[in-house]
Formats: sequence, C-alpha cells, structure tokens
Amino acid sequence: MLYAIVGEDRPDSLTARLQARPAHVERLKVLQEQGRLILAGPFPAIDSPDPGPAGFSGSLIVAEFTSLAAAQTWADADPYMASGVYVRVTVKPFNKALPA
Repeated sequence: MLYAIVGEDRPDSLTARLQARPAHVERLKVLQEQGRLILAGPFPAIDSPDPGPAGFSGSLIVAEFTSLAAAQTWADADPYMASGVYVRVTVKPFNKALPA
C-alpha cells in the first residue's frame, strides 16, 4: 500500500537540512530503485521554486510500504529526523487516484 509521509521542519532548519540532504536522498534513491517511490520533494517556505535563505517548511514523500508500521519505522529513521530538521513526521495511508 502507498503511504504519505509529511515531515515538518523546525524553524531555521536550512543549514541542518543541507548537511543531512545527501543521506536523506540516498534513502529515497533506494526506494526508487526498488520501484516503491511515487514522489518526493520539499515544501518551499515561500512561494518560489528556489526559496534561497528562506529554506523549506517540510517535505512530502509518497511511497509503497508493507504496512503503516513499516512506513512509520522508515520515516522515523530518516536523517532529517536524526539531525533535528524535522520536528514532526506524520505518516498516513494514501490512495493514488490520478493520474491513473
């Protein structure tokens, strides 16, 4: 089943986010190689594709996991959690409707 993982950044997380990004992206690449990643990306803190020093307010990942518990365990082990970028991560079951 698919799960939506929404991470919420702490204020002023940009420096920590940039430092943890390579490890975060490597984990996403593993999901992609396994054919389990639907999409992933950050939420800019301002209305711009390149928010510069404003940074990001969080991230969205939609991926396939065997269970909600497995998705939560994966999310909890994210480098953004370990480095304090995220203050909270929410994991919810997700049904993709479109595009088909």
